[in-house]
Amino acid sequence: MSQPAKTSPRASAPSDVPESAAGTRAAAQRLKMRRELAAAAMELFATKGYEATTVDEIAATAGVARRTFFRHFRSKEEAIFPDHDDTLTRAEAVLDVAPAHEHPLDTVCRGIKEVMKMYAASPAVSVERYRLTREVPALREREIASVARYERLFTRYLLAHFDETEHHDGNDDPLLAEVAASAVVTAHNHVLRRWLRAGGQGDVEAQLDHAFSIVRKTFGSGIGAGRTQGAPAPTPEPAAVRTEGEVLVAVARTDAPLDEVMRTIEEALKNKR
Repeated sequence: MSQPAKTSPRASAPSDVPESAAGTRAAAQRLKMRRELAAAAMELFATKGYEATTVDEIAATAGVARRTFFRHFRSKEEAIFPDHDDTLTRAEAVLDVAPAHEHPLDTVCRGIKEVMKMYAASPAVSVERYRLTREVPALREREIASVARYERLFTRYLLAHFDETEHHDGNDDPLLAEVAASAVVTAHNHVLRRWLRAGGQGDVEAQLDHAFSIVRKTFGSGIGAGRTQGAPAPTPEPAAVRTEGEVLVAVARTDAPLDEVMRTIEEALKNKR
C-alpha cells in the first residue's frame, strides 16, 4: 500500500520571513506608497492648483485606485505629509530607549531631530511642500496639526519625569517641563523655516544644535531644581596633600583655583617643618 504523501512544514508555512521582518517590510512598502501618492498630489497641486485637484486625479497619477488612496490618507490635504506618522514613531522610540542618566530635555532634543532628518532627507521636496503650505490654508492647518502631535509627545515625556500634583511653591518642574517642551518644538520650527526659506541650503543640524543649546541654557538647569534631593553633596577640597617620606604629593581638581592649590601646598609644607 502506498504511503500518504507527507506535507513539508516548509511548504505549509505561510512564509519563511520572521514576523518582525515581514512587519518591517510591510511598513516600508506602506511608506513607499504614501510617498508616491504624496509626490502625485504635490505635482497636481503645483500644476492645477489645490482646489482644482481631486482625489481621483491624485490616485490616477500615482497609478492606483481611489480606494488605495483612502487606505493611506483621509483627505487630499493630508496626502502631502506622508512621513509624519513614521517620524512620530521614530521620535517616540528615541524617548523610549533613552539612557537613565540623560537629562530628559536632552532626550527630547534628540527625539525632535528625527523630524529634522525627515525634512533634510529630501530638501527639494521639503522646500516645495513649504511653498504649498504657505499658499494653501488647508495645507497649513494640516501642518500645524502635525506639529502639535510632536509637541504633545514631548510634553508628556517631560511631565512623566515630574509629578504634576507636586506643583507647589518652590517646585516649578511641571510648569518648566511644559514650557520647555514648547520651547524645543519652537526652536526646531524656527530653524526649519529659516532653512526652508534658504532653499534647503546650509548646515541645518549645526543650526539646530545651536538653537537647542539656547533652550538647554534657559530651561535645562531649572528643571529638577525644585525637587527634594536630600542633603547636597559636599564640595570637594581644591587640593589634597600627603607625604611619602621626604616627598610631598599634591592632587588638585582641574577646575580648582591656582591660588587655593598653592595655599594648600604652602600650609602642608609649614606643617612638615
